[in-house]
Amino acid sequence: MSQSEYFEEQLSKVEDDSVAELTALCRKLQDQQPGSRVPLIDPVHDVDEARVISLQIAPGPGTSSGFLSLRNDDPTAARLAAVYEAAGLEPRFGIPWNVFPWELPEGGTKLTPDQVKAGIRPLKQLMNIAYRTSAIVAHGTEAKRLVQAWIKAGGDQVINKRGIKIYEVRSTADRAFLGSAEKQQAWFDEMVAAYTDAMARAGLRPAVK
Repeated sequence: MSQSEYFEEQLSKVEDDSVAELTALCRKLQDQQPGSRVPLIDPVHDVDEARVISLQIAPGPGTSSGFLSLRNDDPTAARLAAVYEAAGLEPRFGIPWNVFPWELPEGGTKLTPDQVKAGIRPLKQLMNIAYRTSAIVAHGTEAKRLVQAWIKAGGDQVINKRGIKIYEVRSTADRAFLGSAEKQQAWFDEMVAAYTDAMARAGLRPAVK
């Protein structure tokens, strides 16, 4: 199945029970900023089953598909997909999310403090929807900053009530993987270890490869 065929099929599923609330949240956020674009969550993920939030910076070039998806045609998505596969994490048990859910202007790669702050409320809303989440994997500096801001804004109560663990790992973007092959492998392995631990805490067994 081609990329275009895959996403056309997924578009027909965005109102399925497994992702309907996520679809509604993304559309609500988009409406809050006229002229903006907030990619939908690929329906391969399941809000009722999700235990792990994969928190990254902002929608990248690959989201021209209209989705946050492990199938997007960009290095960031490909690397996260590889981490999921290496850890044996089935997509239905994870949800990709962005610090700043809105698409950045062309060429934008870093977030301002105000953009990080703007991500607090959407993260709160996501955590209310993804009620079985037991781990947040914060990829990169901006993700770590958002989690810290969310904790100060009341997220600590959610963490304590639900026993959520925060993992801080490297961004999956290419610029975060500039280094020797040995360093790149070590960074990748750290990500896999975080997801593997998150799965174990949630009682999830690795998918059979």
